[in-house]
Amino acid sequence: MGKHLILIALLLLTYNSLLAQKGNNSTLKIKDIMQGDDFVGHLPSSHYWSSNGSTLYFDWNPDGAMSDSLYAYSTGKKDIKKVDFLSANALPSSWLTYNQDKTKAIYAKNGDIFLLDVATYKSTPITKTQERENNPHFTHNGKGIAYTKDDELYVWDMATGTTEQMTHFVKAKDKEEKRDSKDEFLYQDQLGLFDVLSERKAKKDAGEAISKKLETLEPLVLETGSKSVMGLEISPSGKYITYVLADRPKTKGTIVPHYVTESGYTEDQNTRSKVGDEPTKYEMFVYNVAKRESYAVTLENLEGLDYVPEYTKDYPDKAYKNDNRIGFINGPTWNSDGTKAILDIQANDYKDRWIVLLDPETGKVEQLDRQHDEAWIAGPGISGWGGGSLGWMPNDKEFWFMSEKTGYAHLYTMDIHSKKAKALTSGEFEIYDPFISKDETRWYFGSNKTHPGDRQFYSMPLKGGKWEQLTTMVGSNDVVLSPDEKQMAILYSYSNKPTELYLQENPLYTKTGTKAVQLTHSSTKAFEAYNWKDPEIITFRAEDGAEVYARLYQPETSVKNKAAVIFVHGAGYLQNAHKWWSSYFREYMFHNLLVDNGYTVLDIDYRGSAGYGRDWRTGIYRHMGGKDLSDQVDGAKMLMDKYGIDSDKIGIYGGSYGGFITLMGMFNAPETFSAGGAIRSVGDWAAYNHGYTARILNTPATDSLAYRRSSPIYFADGLKGKLLILHGMVDDNVHFQDMVRLSQRLIELGKENWEMALYPVERHGFVEPSSWTDEYTRIFNLFEEALLDKK
Repeated sequence: MGKHLILIALLLLTYNSLLAQKGNNSTLKIKDIMQGDDFVGHLPSSHYWSSNGSTLYFDWNPDGAMSDSLYAYSTGKKDIKKVDFLSANALPSSWLTYNQDKTKAIYAKNGDIFLLDVATYKSTPITKTQERENNPHFTHNGKGIAYTKDDELYVWDMATGTTEQMTHFVKAKDKEEKRDSKDEFLYQDQLGLFDVLSERKAKKDAGEAISKKLETLEPLVLETGSKSVMGLEISPSGKYITYVLADRPKTKGTIVPHYVTESGYTEDQNTRSKVGDEPTKYEMFVYNVAKRESYAVTLENLEGLDYVPEYTKDYPDKAYKNDNRIGFINGPTWNSDGTKAILDIQANDYKDRWIVLLDPETGKVEQLDRQHDEAWIAGPGISGWGGGSLGWMPNDKEFWFMSEKTGYAHLYTMDIHSKKAKALTSGEFEIYDPFISKDETRWYFGSNKTHPGDRQFYSMPLKGGKWEQLTTMVGSNDVVLSPDEKQMAILYSYSNKPTELYLQENPLYTKTGTKAVQLTHSSTKAFEAYNWKDPEIITFRAEDGAEVYARLYQPETSVKNKAAVIFVHGAGYLQNAHKWWSSYFREYMFHNLLVDNGYTVLDIDYRGSAGYGRDWRTGIYRHMGGKDLSDQVDGAKMLMDKYGIDSDKIGIYGGSYGGFITLMGMFNAPETFSAGGAIRSVGDWAAYNHGYTARILNTPATDSLAYRRSSPIYFADGLKGKLLILHGMVDDNVHFQDMVRLSQRLIELGKENWEMALYPVERHGFVEPSSWTDEYTRIFNLFEEALLDKK
């Protein structure tokens, strides 16, 4: 009997496998390619050098173990070895903070602070505690090391080994209760009547006077109230301590239930709130250590604090109120002697960035640069969750920063006295991750100057001038220079070639040409057995005349079925029509499979995508599902006009923002898209988070029109084609609740041409290969049935 059951089970498995692959004429199988790294190969990442340049470290997993491990390439022996766990744990961190002459460095690792000798790459622990110490930085003119623990700041004296607590934050200071007039009379009367009470009071007062003198030897007590302490830091001289008090309003989070759990019970996860929260209020303070004074940094003189956004004109009968536009305060970035500092301040409506000069002695600031955008401030090195990229120039009279002033992210310097800005780079391209060379004579940075989808590494004189291109391989060149800057460690990839680690001599230090040498080989034999397609980067004209970049995958004429699939990348502000190995590598492989089955595939860098400057980035302001959707429709028209695609054989799919566009396409452009696969999609932007959504659509309470015209749930009645919704039930980014609400809307509208596939153990980014396989098998079958009428 057992043998018969086994035979039946095997037959069922074979049948299900054949069913999942029905109609697939490619040698690629969905189940195989959805194994992800196990199929492609585990690629190197996170490369960094030892401080003495003898070893290049990187994460890698060529053996297909449970997770990546640390590997080391020896520049002397020219070999690669795996670093065992305990040895890796004992190595210095890759994130180092150097002293002024670059002989010492400090870092935090596993909650402790370490001092590193740069020449020997040997480190000494400064702390070894059960608490977590963070944010190490040099102070006291390089003679002390500061760090934070439990929201207090400490300084370790390098000469004596003494640790001193520099701050003492309390929610409220102890205050002596005041007596009313009746009790004051009784108190004074008692002292006058009884000598013993008078004498005891005199002794007590004398003791308190001594205690007050002793208190001057302790840190000043700093009152926080209900606010939290952030950005605690001491100046290089040790004279000033800066900190930010954040007053966070209470918000209501969303519960995400987990149904498949180890306990067997439904377990609730508390997650983020929804867009429209009251903004956190930030206030910076300076604590003058010698004077024992703490005073607020005054920001009232910033230009545009009374700014009223242009969109409010659409609501003439609604009063707009934003009494305090100050958002997150990044910094300080101190000059070398700690007498001045730069602050990078973001408006809480995201439409302004102020770069200011702080005088720590007075707490006053002087505005150096205001970057304003009617939409929102962003772009490479300009504004992010941790502030923009900036720093002091070697002369301490100028600072450098990034700006989209010309419409593209470029590098600028400014004299702090004249306040005159100088553009060091310009053109219709972007600058990425600039930094100054060790000898302070030149810049290094990445750029897409050659092509929007090509990232090369460059050098340029410190004051600007002629660029020198240091890398030559077309694609992505992620460069980390050796400590002496004579070697370049490059994580390189191309469209159809996964990332590998290369080593190349810096051309600035050689008289002859240099060539990158590949150090790793990561791809599997199974991956290498297929001839992966190199998608063509094309452009087409949108309805408003804009030039749109896209990846195009074309089938052989013999198998072309005149059907097309348009893939929509996620995130919005992300680039995928580029010449390097995509973060959407499963989708890339799926597109190869689709092409083998006769489909034409188009992957568009629509409005809102990265890499094309400010106007492209903000093209979705106040209307997501506007130009970003019309770019997909125009792409479909181009496929019909130029590549012979039938008008009734176009499908669309994507995840996250791509899922959102898929929904908008199915609801608002049903004449263009016959089928759509919407993965982990936003159905209503009023249900998404604040930090992302409020930048683009403002808030639901202040700009309801933007949310109404941008949210698919309001357009569900337009559905005509075949819609497949796929969502992880424990998605704590785009909540599953969003699709539950949309499904109820579709039910109430009487729509029948839609289905939903649920994944009980998956969050926003799927993990399990079985989930990936099920998801993409359904999407493949959707296009086969809806576009080619295959049942």
